[in-house]
Amino acid sequence: MHSIGSLRAGSGTAAAPARRTGRGPRLHTVGNPRKSVTLTVLTGLFTLYCLLPLAWLVINSTKTQADFVSTFGLAPGGRFALWDNIVEVFTYQDGVYSRWLSNTVLYVVVGATVSTFLAALGGYALAKLDFRGKRVFLFVILGSISVPGIALAIPQFLLFAKLGLTNTPWAILIPSFLNPFGLYLMWVFAAEAVPTGLLEAAKIDGAGEFRTFFRIALPLLAPASVTVLLFSFVSIWNNYFLPLIMLKDPAWYPLTVGINQWNKLGSQAGAGALIQNLVITSSLLTIIPLIIAFLSLQRYWRAGLSLGAVKG
Repeated sequence: MHSIGSLRAGSGTAAAPARRTGRGPRLHTVGNPRKSVTLTVLTGLFTLYCLLPLAWLVINSTKTQADFVSTFGLAPGGRFALWDNIVEVFTYQDGVYSRWLSNTVLYVVVGATVSTFLAALGGYALAKLDFRGKRVFLFVILGSISVPGIALAIPQFLLFAKLGLTNTPWAILIPSFLNPFGLYLMWVFAAEAVPTGLLEAAKIDGAGEFRTFFRIALPLLAPASVTVLLFSFVSIWNNYFLPLIMLKDPAWYPLTVGINQWNKLGSQAGAGALIQNLVITSSLLTIIPLIIAFLSLQRYWRAGLSLGAVKG
């Protein structure tokens, strides 16, 4: 016993220096410092590239129309020019900017809410229900994701023209109800996030399909629903080409088309005074709701993306 103990003690004392000089400490030097610095510099340059247009927009929103000729592009304007520009944006052309803002809010709230609900309902059905033609339907969804929305704008215009729905809010709302990417995301998320055992227990208790969806599945799909809602919000808010070809009445314009009309008005020769300060200030006001939406919902949509990536 004494020899065995001495051997154990000796092996322990012999192993101690090996741990200090072995492979363990060398793991800290595996990474290449030059590569880390290079990645840091590239990330910083990319961040600067993304933030520089936003900084330019904020700075130039503080300028009057005369400041665009007399000052440098990244030099700020007057002290109260930003507030004066905001007031002029909401009063120019009898306050048409407020009408465009209300139209955009209408399109976004109705379109994003309906598209998110339909995506959740369809994703749940594809993930948890068995029906004939399910595989074909999945291939159609995957194929529709690869088709850009701008390629469908002209066929949609011809279809809505036949139905007499052009130059109406329905020409913007109905296409926004369909979100193939949101449907695919909800399908992948629902396949793992909604336990089949809970659904079977609810059916044993006598709950129907819709009651099971609303009471059990929909609360479990909340993270993915917020993600789809945010993506739909941004997509509809920034939608430009579809409203441009569908709408002729400026009273139904969203902000994207309306601000572009101001830009064209100011750039036309002989159209009167330039309104570059109003175009830039209105563009800044337009992106503020998007920033607020991302900051307020980031913990929900990040959770939805991470869970969908792990479970998918």
